[in-house]
Amino acid sequence: MNTAKEILLKLIEDIPENQIPEVIDFLGYLKMKNEKELYKDLEQASQSSMDFWDNDIDDEVWNDV
Repeated sequence: MNTAKEILLKLIEDIPENQIPEVIDFLGYLKMKNEKELYKDLEQASQSSMDFWDNDIDDEVWNDV
C-alpha cells in the first residue's frame, strides 16, 4: 500500500510542467498557514502568561524596585 508521500510524489511526477508553479504556490500557502497557526498558538500561550503577571501585587513590588 502506498503512503501519502508516495502518492504525492507520483502525482508530482505525472503533473504537466506548466502546472508545477501552481502546485508550488499551493504548497507554500499550506506551509504559511501552518506556521501562522503555530504563531497563533504561541501568542495565546504568551497572553495567558501575561495575564498571570498582570496583577496589583506584582505591580506594587516592581514599583518599589
